[in-house]
Amino acid sequence: MTENIEHGLSEYLRMDRLPHIWCEGCGLGILLHAYVEALRETGMNLDKVVTVSGIGCAGRASGYVNTDAFHTTHGRALPFATGVNLANPELKPVVISGDGDLFAIGGNHLIHAARRNINMLVICSNNFNYGMTGAQYGPTTPKNMRTPTSPFGNMENPFNLVSLVSAAGATMVSRWTVYHAFQLKNAIKKGLLKKGFSFIEVISPCTTGYGRLNKMTPIQMMNQLKNNSRIAKVHPTEAVIEPEREILLGNFVDERRPTYDEVLAELERNIDE
Repeated sequence: MTENIEHGLSEYLRMDRLPHIWCEGCGLGILLHAYVEALRETGMNLDKVVTVSGIGCAGRASGYVNTDAFHTTHGRALPFATGVNLANPELKPVVISGDGDLFAIGGNHLIHAARRNINMLVICSNNFNYGMTGAQYGPTTPKNMRTPTSPFGNMENPFNLVSLVSAAGATMVSRWTVYHAFQLKNAIKKGLLKKGFSFIEVISPCTTGYGRLNKMTPIQMMNQLKNNSRIAKVHPTEAVIEPEREILLGNFVDERRPTYDEVLAELERNIDE
């Protein structure tokens, strides 16, 4: 007789929607696990957390987590999350989305959410391409890497995400890979509890598109994250990503400034007086 064993994180996951639909070797399963472990270890009230995602492979994450959730239109996860926070500042929006959704079509929303210091956590799965729609090159694709739309190698300069977000005004900025699962979980815990715009870049392999076109197996891609990563205390502008040579990781920004909802509340008090 087979005994039914309950999953240790069943309280935090929508078990009826599992197993997930991500490709073998994709890092999004590790990212999701780090997120729900962080929810458990921080003791967050799930009724006070809202998971928001946009379009793309990472967008499915909101459907697996046992919190209130929004699966939004392409590039618009941050405006939805901003609305959640301003409508009810007791809620903590957590945006889980990809580099294309957040920094290409949604790039304008991202810099202004950081500038305003909206109280939210943004977890960006950076897989260096538009993984869901055919692995085309995007704003984070490293130079000289092949995709269907850059068959001779990408000629454009990629964004340094941690530098861009810190310059826009984020009060917490970190970068980890899915190989560094323990550090990633701890960064998410910190972001969940921190007041202000918190941003975590997560380098995650896209094995089906990006890896195949650049002739890397899933194991090779994970070994690349292991062997070429280095934790460093540097300014975000110096936090380079050169996957074939070096990926600089760490917690780059941690400061406290009034959040947008706090500024609005102060304004309302002054008006009432």
